Amino acid sequence: MPFTPYHFGPSGFVGLIFRKWIDIPVFVLANVIVDVEVLVILLFGLGYPRHRYCHTLLIGAAVGTFWGVAAYPLRHFFKRIMRLFHLPYETGLAKMIISGILGVWLHVVIDGTYHYDVKMLWPNRTVSLWRMIYRHVNKHQIETICVLLFLAVVIVYAIVMASSPKQDKAQKAIRDEN
Repeated sequence: MPFTPYHFGPSGFVGLIFRKWIDIPVFVLANVIVDVEVLVILLFGLGYPRHRYCHTLLIGAAVGTFWGVAAYPLRHFFKRIMRLFHLPYETGLAKMIISGILGVWLHVVIDGTYHYDVKMLWPNRTVSLWRMIYRHVNKHQIETICVLLFLAVVIVYAIVMASSPKQDKAQKAIRDEN
């Protein structure tokens, strides 16, 4: 799914649910960054497979690490964006690196179920998640799951926002007591 919005549902959902441990902007953008590989292959006409080394867990971890380190100078910008969404944002280099790796891995797993050419366990080229899953779940069902997860993000975000003022008041009361 090169540069499709389908990755935003699962990554947004996981990122929002685990926001205490995951850097949401790094995690979500890692799901897009990894598809630069597909874009380069398409632009330069490098043929098939379109999902090569960056779409593996091994090289994907290196891509995620690189993205986490590259995103570190952008942390203040991400903080402003998170403020627009009224979400707290505390991060560090380790959290950003882990979020980059996990974001790429989520992308690889989603693409592994959707595209036959993803060999996520490379250098083992014989194991294909697509072959294991495609008998039971087709592309349309995977797309539907991704859209439903995007709707779930909206619902979870609404719940977080509804409970947020209560948490702020409770935290302020605790600070005032100390």
